[in-house]
Amino acid sequence: MPFSVPGLADDLTPDLLDRWNKEIDRQFRSLEPDLGSKYFTLEPDDPAAERVAVTWFGHPAEPEFCFDAETARALSDWGVRGRRALHNEYCEYAVISAVDTEGRMRPKRVQVTTELPEYYLMLAEHDPARLREIVTATLATEPPRWQELYGPAVADPNLLSPAQRRVAFARHLTGHGQHRDLIDADVPAAPAGSLNAVNALFMAHPINGLDDLIYIVMFGAQPYARRNAAGGFEPAGRDQIFRRQPGLEALSCRHADPAAALAAADAAFQGRTVSFADPLGMYIQQFTSEVFLFEGGPVPDPWIRLGRGRQGLHQRLEFGPPDDDPHFLDEITVVEGDAEEPLTGGYQVVRQVQVGPVVALGAPTPVPPGDLVVLPDSPGPIRCRDARVCTDTVGPLKEAFDAEALSGPMGGGPRGGR
Repeated sequence: MPFSVPGLADDLTPDLLDRWNKEIDRQFRSLEPDLGSKYFTLEPDDPAAERVAVTWFGHPAEPEFCFDAETARALSDWGVRGRRALHNEYCEYAVISAVDTEGRMRPKRVQVTTELPEYYLMLAEHDPARLREIVTATLATEPPRWQELYGPAVADPNLLSPAQRRVAFARHLTGHGQHRDLIDADVPAAPAGSLNAVNALFMAHPINGLDDLIYIVMFGAQPYARRNAAGGFEPAGRDQIFRRQPGLEALSCRHADPAAALAAADAAFQGRTVSFADPLGMYIQQFTSEVFLFEGGPVPDPWIRLGRGRQGLHQRLEFGPPDDDPHFLDEITVVEGDAEEPLTGGYQVVRQVQVGPVVALGAPTPVPPGDLVVLPDSPGPIRCRDARVCTDTVGPLKEAFDAEALSGPMGGGPRGGR
């Protein structure tokens, strides 16, 4: 089954749509030797398959389980440094700031994106003009110069081969995303360009890609089981599944990976096939805007703008006053229970955003005993605080944040994240 454009957001030529489907198939084929399962397919045979949204909250889990919620908020809101290190729940954001009438730089609005970088890479490689049209419409700005998309040395991408355009765009805006061809071409993990740093145009964290999304659903789409006290079988638990292979324990501590994997595993245990519903993509499933108040009442409707998708398949949220409005983001109050505080960054917003893909589940069928993947009992709960990400990523980021806070004006905090 060929997939439509993510979110049904764009009208693409048949050739471009075919290239997008080839990219999906390429990622699937690369994972199939290790993760192939009769319970996962890209082409569901059942036309009556049940569409189910798999959801989780979009704020980064790692800095909170490594430290605490206050640290998680500070580090996640640390501009592009926080984004590239921590925004790994298939949800990234950027805060747009502006100068008020007193000359102070203040947060104006938050841009949230769940768009897959491979989609933009495909456009950049095969149709630069269409890419520029989509970027212009998404950011509601003047058409970007070619150098903003492909790097300062590229005045005209049409003079490059498709492969050269892919590498140039990746080097400038996506990073290598753990794709082998881009790593071999010396594309760095962190892109050099500012367009997708100042804005949240599409996701750029190395594990927010199409390959990772397919991987975690395929990983989960097995009838994992454990023996129960009666000698029969029941669904295996989270810790058992994520201890199946060494090094995967930390994935169970995020929001995204256990939600996606366990949903697929539950379906497979019922003998249901799992696939991605058309169109394949990452979507903003829910935004709890009711916790945000402005001047004691609901936030004005024009301050909540969903986009890059139709029929409820949105991949973009802009929250806050537009440029022509005199108000600022920090005039909004966040009310949760008895606690009230001003809205100052994107972390408070994505805590209220649920994201995830839509999957298609076949009808339940009996699972042959030989299909069960029987896992041993877990020796104990996975200790998230002991995960390597705490010492290798989050800890060093906090040290850098604290050092910049001390070196800032009057020790008042980091001077900027971009």
